[in-house]
Amino acid sequence: MQAEAIMSKPVVGIDPSASIAEAAAMMLFKKISGFPVIRGDGTLVGIVSEGDFLRRGELGTQRKRSRWLEFLVSPGKAADEYVHANGRRIEEVMSQDVVTASRTASLAEVVELMTRHHVKRIPVVDAGKVVGIITRSDLLRALLSVLPDAAPAAIDDEQIRQNIMTELASRKWAGKDLINVTVNNGVVKLSGAIFDERERQAAIVAAENVTGVKAVEDGLFCADPVSVLLVS
Repeated sequence: MQAEAIMSKPVVGIDPSASIAEAAAMMLFKKISGFPVIRGDGTLVGIVSEGDFLRRGELGTQRKRSRWLEFLVSPGKAADEYVHANGRRIEEVMSQDVVTASRTASLAEVVELMTRHHVKRIPVVDAGKVVGIITRSDLLRALLSVLPDAAPAAIDDEQIRQNIMTELASRKWAGKDLINVTVNNGVVKLSGAIFDERERQAAIVAAENVTGVKAVEDGLFCADPVSVLLVS
């Protein structure tokens, strides 16, 4: 699936010359936490979010430091903080280094950008113009569209067991031949050894995601490697 398939459009944007008050009112009215800053010709120049309004002189929330720490701050950084706390136009407080994606970017690439840059929204750009935007909500909608139906399909128990075993065999954390699987009328029973409690939930999830599974019973025990060798 590509970015173009899930992006929201048309994009809610704001002109760089707009006032802080206009941006704040638009966020509240549209119930969104941020949007791209776009010139009249559609060119992306920045992005603004609620976070850009946290440290404001009007609220008394501008950054304050002790005298000795303030001495260490460069004049350039102090000037930048002053502008963000007291600027009146969006272009004065917006973030200019915008992380963007192309129409053909995969969802994996979009998520990687979000996590690597710690951002909640990715404008989709074509030839410098904003054509859409992807937020976490868009990813949730995409996830909902591909999740399996709640009702499990009717599949033979042995086929279910084989499918689970195949999945476990492909996972590094599962260990070799240490997790046993039995299936009765779609109900899976997991037994055997794990070496880390986190592997328990991973094994349960692996079984739950196999088509035809109705429920998973946990019979796994967590043991250190030496005890497993002695038992075997």
